[in-house]
Amino acid sequence: MFDTLEADIVVIQETKIQRKDLEDDMVLVPGWDVYFSLPKYKKGYSGVAIYTRSSKCCPIRAEEGITGVLTPPNSSVKFRDLPADQQIGGYPRPGQLSSIVDEATLDSEGRCVILEFTAFVLIGVYSPAMRDETRTEFRQGFMDALDIRVRNLAALGKQVILCGDLNIIRSEMDSAGLIERLRKESMSMDDFFSTPSRRLFNQLVFGGRVIGDRDDGREEPVLWDLCREFHPARAGMYTCWETKRNARPGNFGSRIDYVLCTSGIKTWFSDANIQEGLMGSDHCPVFATLTDAVARDGAETQLADMVNPEGMFRDGKRLREWSPKDLLPTSAKLIPEFDRRRNIRDMFKKATPTPKGESAAPKSANKSIPTPKNAIPSTTDTDTTRSNPTSASQLSSQASTASSTPETRSQKPSMLKRHGGLLITPRQPPKRNKATTSSENPARSGSGFAQSSLRGFLKPKTTEPSLDREMDGVSGRILSLDGSPGPSADATALSQRPSEESLPEADLEPFPESSKTGPPPDDKVFDPIASKESWSKLLGKRKVPKCEHGNDCQSLTTKKSGVNCGQFTPLPSPDSRPLCPLVQSA
Repeated sequence: MFDTLEADIVVIQETKIQRKDLEDDMVLVPGWDVYFSLPKYKKGYSGVAIYTRSSKCCPIRAEEGITGVLTPPNSSVKFRDLPADQQIGGYPRPGQLSSIVDEATLDSEGRCVILEFTAFVLIGVYSPAMRDETRTEFRQGFMDALDIRVRNLAALGKQVILCGDLNIIRSEMDSAGLIERLRKESMSMDDFFSTPSRRLFNQLVFGGRVIGDRDDGREEPVLWDLCREFHPARAGMYTCWETKRNARPGNFGSRIDYVLCTSGIKTWFSDANIQEGLMGSDHCPVFATLTDAVARDGAETQLADMVNPEGMFRDGKRLREWSPKDLLPTSAKLIPEFDRRRNIRDMFKKATPTPKGESAAPKSANKSIPTPKNAIPSTTDTDTTRSNPTSASQLSSQASTASSTPETRSQKPSMLKRHGGLLITPRQPPKRNKATTSSENPARSGSGFAQSSLRGFLKPKTTEPSLDREMDGVSGRILSLDGSPGPSADATALSQRPSEESLPEADLEPFPESSKTGPPPDDKVFDPIASKESWSKLLGKRKVPKCEHGNDCQSLTTKKSGVNCGQFTPLPSPDSRPLCPLVQSA
């Protein structure tokens, strides 16, 4: 949908979902942020959502509801009671609302999401429809609150964009067959536009048809109907069709979806229209296009500078990238089910190759970009880098120090660890793939400590260059591989390691006898020849024992089921000698 619309802000009405219905493909849309208003009591009813493209626009405040009586997530403070710098403002004041419906009820059906950008306030709304007389008071109360909120924001000097499904026909040319319908109902055109919701809406927009004198507090219009401004005489510009009668092919519908704006930003729009060719709903999309550069305070300003937080863009050029720190409390990405997660497609992005001559160190450690005074410093999305920015450089410095000796040049930096001032390696090497070549496998290439055959195990032990000392990663015992103090280059890397005297006796393991200097004790002399003969007797080819007549013994086992199953039976000797006792093989 986003690829088809090619929009930067998408407002959706009547989502008809609850929080439990939210899924990854609704919230974790790559490159987009989303704000939901969901019904509090009715299931699968109403609902509004606003998606914003993070690379183009980023709101500075976000609220749910039109009256400000709802609360941010994980907070008991109402939006209207927040500190002034955290409010969008324009909330209905005491005495302004004339409806008998309380404010909490008006905002209980998930009908409004409000985002504030640096340049304007965006209101996405789904107005109640006139189904029957039971909804008359609720519909009138909601429209009254919406009108007051828009006028209060305009009075504060803020520009407003109001868009969504208002469920109101504002003129004769906005509904097919209106004259015939009124004739059947015995209603005049003036009576039709004098109904409370239509009268209120026409007093809010420029060029609205108002019968009689205007109401108190609504003497002046505030919003412009952008589609009508760009297409003032276009007939049949409908946005909704009745599906039960299949009225869309014949274009027998009504225009009840709008994009409205205040006078201060009217000239910022270069086009506004409907997309009647896009199917998928009983409504069609309505869009308005903002220019890249707009006139503000007598000077031309890039729009990107005004629809993002201060310091993110300057003169239309990005100064810093969007990061999760820019998420607002009402963002759906901060819902516990989706927090600190990302879309699976983001995990398969190709890494950018490092240009020649540049270090492969993390960008957060060395990157420097020109930033104005009041700009927010550049950040990365990795929590570990933010919490401990020196961890990567520390690991790199330890690896470089250890690699100065011949014993550690063959060790990979990722395998080196630091424990109590000692440079250590894990006990077991990492698992190797079956397709590993002989040049990569130390057992086959002859290097390292692995063996490739049983014959290598029987050879006398030879001392190979290795680390001076290494720590057993499981038990914490110190092992010595050559018994020597090591070259002087190791002094820097191992200067802080604890001495053997400072460790408990239980943690010390005797050095291998073959690596000690001096003669070993007599009772522990290692004879490689005797050891080889012992292993040869055990693992060599088995010799068949002889009987007392000098013949090879045979062993047979009864396989037939019965009491003798598994028992040995005698076999007559071929040369008719007396029977020989059977010898069971080891």
